[in-house]
Amino acid sequence: MISFRPSEDETAFFKVARKLAEEQIRPQAKEMEDSKQVSSDLIHEMKDLGFLSLELPESLEGLELPLMTQVQILQGLTYGDLGVMQGMPDCGDAASVFRVYQGDLKVKLRNQVVAFINIPEENWNKPLTITKKDDGYVLNGESEPVRLAKQADQMVVCGSDDRGNKVVLLVDETNSWSVEEGDYRLGLLTAGIGRVKMEKEFVSHHQVLAEGIEADQLIKKALMRIQILQAAKEVGLMEAALDYATEYTANRKAFGQEIAKFQGVSFRIAKMAIETRVANHLLWEAAVKADQESEDAEGLALRAIYRAHKSLRYVTDSAVQLLGGHGFIQEFPVEKWMRDAQTQVALYGRELDYLHRWGKKIVGAKESKVVKAYDFV
Repeated sequence: MISFRPSEDETAFFKVARKLAEEQIRPQAKEMEDSKQVSSDLIHEMKDLGFLSLELPESLEGLELPLMTQVQILQGLTYGDLGVMQGMPDCGDAASVFRVYQGDLKVKLRNQVVAFINIPEENWNKPLTITKKDDGYVLNGESEPVRLAKQADQMVVCGSDDRGNKVVLLVDETNSWSVEEGDYRLGLLTAGIGRVKMEKEFVSHHQVLAEGIEADQLIKKALMRIQILQAAKEVGLMEAALDYATEYTANRKAFGQEIAKFQGVSFRIAKMAIETRVANHLLWEAAVKADQESEDAEGLALRAIYRAHKSLRYVTDSAVQLLGGHGFIQEFPVEKWMRDAQTQVALYGRELDYLHRWGKKIVGAKESKVVKAYDFV
């Protein structure tokens, strides 16, 4: 049996995060979206509270908190606004690579923004390629859209080279690159999303974090943690949209009664609540299993991000629908939340891709008789 009862420290962390979300993040979210950057005052407060170094290892002056604790904090913070959280100038998803890495990390991260580029196995659209050359590698081409690309001082690049070997590289100030923005930036406007372009950029052996089997394991473990942490942010946004829509429909009247009492509205609210709760449960289970280093943690992380993506789109779209015409007006946050949700899902993998990978995990586990297929359901 898995216990989801938060510890006293986790409860205290969550209360601080939720208060910051309600009193500072959400009230400033629209202004920060318009300026396409997070306010310096909010960044300083987040740093002072340690909320920008939750995942980083202690060797890099991070808090190195368990995933279960991080999940609760991120849900509390993202209750304020997902776009603001995705635009925080920190190590982003690369923090999970640094957390898992077993070697000696000789990198300077103080006040550094680090972008994370994971090159998929099948990347047909302007691929960024990795080619082995001498004792290093050459990066050439254009990446898929990545978060924090505009602000990045360094980048962690993961993928397979021209020989089919996995590699993890740290691109730093000794390298050059350009960032191309585009019309895909429908939401998450503060997140600095862009395509990273490199023209035959050489990365020396000093910048190689891992190669071969070691790199493959590093990438798998890091991606699992990234999926769980991103799912946590998505659940936080779902909780915000659900609460906002519930309060709105409870106070808004039509034909002499609150619209929440109409069957169609109450049914929609109920389904939003179910989707949010299911996504939350799967997320917490994945976080607990990952902290325990369980064999099925990777499959549970895939399940969590898959359901979070699916539920996020439904809940945020429903919030807009329940507000009627007001749902499409920018003065109401649900309009922004729906746009951010669509961009978040596009940025962190299609549901069908996760479903395919999840299915392969089930089949593999079934064949090895490690678990039964319904254990993944």
